[in-house]
Amino acid sequence: MATCETCGNEYDKTMEISVGGATHTFDSFECAIHAIAPRCPHCGCTILGHGIEGSGGAVYCCAHCARDSGVVGAVDRV
Repeated sequence: MATCETCGNEYDKTMEISVGGATHTFDSFECAIHAIAPRCPHCGCTILGHGIEGSGGAVYCCAHCARDSGVVGAVDRV
């Protein structure tokens, strides 16, 4: 059995997710999201979709947050 690095649960069906060369162990997608999903640098919400990447590499949850942070031309729909 492995241990979830977010909640500490010992579970026989954990998953391993590799991000940026590091491998993490979780017992659920919820714990994985809490640990490794990006956060919008403008509003702080968890980004579960693609988000909008600014030229500096920051990923925002929506065009509104990207525009408020200075990303020119960010739109949600075209």
